[in-house]
Amino acid sequence: MRIFGKVRHRPSASWRQATDRAFTLIGDGRYEDAGALLTRAADLEPWLSESWFNLALLHKFRHDWEQARAAGLRAVALLDKETGAPDWWNVGIAATALQDWPLARRAWQAYGLKVPGGPTRAGSAAGASASNGEPLGMDLGSAAVRLSPEGEAEVVWGRRLDPARIEVLSIPLPSSGRRWGEVVLHDGVPHGERTTAAGPSYPVFDEIELWAPSPVPTWVVLLEAATEADRDALEQLAADAGFAAEDWSSSVRLLCRACSESTMPSAEGEGEHLDPHDHSEPGHPGPLGHRTGGDLWTPERECGIAAPAGLVRGLLDGWVADSPDSREWRDLEEVC
Repeated sequence: MRIFGKVRHRPSASWRQATDRAFTLIGDGRYEDAGALLTRAADLEPWLSESWFNLALLHKFRHDWEQARAAGLRAVALLDKETGAPDWWNVGIAATALQDWPLARRAWQAYGLKVPGGPTRAGSAAGASASNGEPLGMDLGSAAVRLSPEGEAEVVWGRRLDPARIEVLSIPLPSSGRRWGEVVLHDGVPHGERTTAAGPSYPVFDEIELWAPSPVPTWVVLLEAATEADRDALEQLAADAGFAAEDWSSSVRLLCRACSESTMPSAEGEGEHLDPHDHSEPGHPGPLGHRTGGDLWTPERECGIAAPAGLVRGLLDGWVADSPDSREWRDLEEVC
């Protein structure tokens, strides 16, 4: 097969050596040195889509989206197959980061995904506008995203807006630096999954960077909730107001990296989850515990709340007023 007068061939030994060394350097975080080697490899074999795919991948790691888009487009121009190539996925991520919506749509479609909102008829201004706009309505469902994967990683739940973005619907811990309602750009290959009691499993994607911040602050408060129903009432009250409350005392658990990146139940208390990394005992969870006592309810709860400053105290006071004998709050603090 000839491309631009060149004959496709296996990459040279020099190309392979430069590429292998570059990925070793990437693993060590030495992106500048890796970039020099991958640029040399592309000069040696400019007709290989892999040369430009590798450069696009490096630029993605560096969050250099202009360069990632440019290298990605060179990679897809040299592809042999029409759909399903990961080269197109990387182009889609770069285009999404740059809000280059026409290219993002083209990338997802070339990968083989259906993207709604295309033109309805020839010459339709409304249809053309929809096809060039943000690819909404892809209906990709729920997923989990690992915030700060290279730091104090935290897995939270969210809603997939498109193949590269998730809206965070959990209330992240303040150590993540993320807020409820933020949109994060994420990588395409999941690392782990979370299962539910009902049976479905959901992929866990790694965050790449913050795509859209949230103006809603995160608060932590200590509750006295006599029953689970009292706790649930606060979460429902916040949801009805258009914001969120989350009982961190029950929703947060510490996992080692191996377990976080494997298949894990979505919450504690769903039976016994025995594995080599479980350092807990029944009724006494260890620092990496994957299970709790289950039936024991502790009235004192640490709760995260996502709500504006002018609303949060009113929410808590209203919650107490509905059942003053079984509810109380104290020590409200803005943490993110």
